[in-house]
Amino acid sequence: MRRFPGLSARVVAIVAFVAASWLLASLIAGRRQDLLGVAMALLCVLCGTVAVVAVAAARQRDAETPPDPDQAAGAGNAEPPGIDADTLETLGDREAVRALRDRHRDDHGR
Repeated sequence: MRRFPGLSARVVAIVAFVAASWLLASLIAGRRQDLLGVAMALLCVLCGTVAVVAVAAARQRDAETPPDPDQAAGAGNAEPPGIDADTLETLGDREAVRALRDRHRDDHGR
C-alpha cells in the first residue's frame, strides 16, 4: 500500500536527505542537549534511514527494467558463450565438445 502514489523513490530519497541534512545542521549549530535535541537526532537518523532505503528501492526498480528485445532474442543460443562455430569445427572431436559443454554447465549451474 502506497500512501503517496505520485511520489517516486527518487523524490522520497531527495526529500529525506534534505530533511536529514537540515536536522543535522541545526543540531550542530544549536548544540542542543535537551529533550528536543534528542528528538531531533532521532528524526535525523530516521530521515537518513528513509533516504538510504529509498535509494535502494530506486536502484532495484532500475535493475528490474525489462531487457532489450534484441538482446533477449540472442539469449536462446544452444552453444556456450565464447565458443563459436569455427572453434567447434576445429576441435572436431565429439568428446572434447562434450567436455566443453559439461564444463560450461558446471560453471554456470552453480
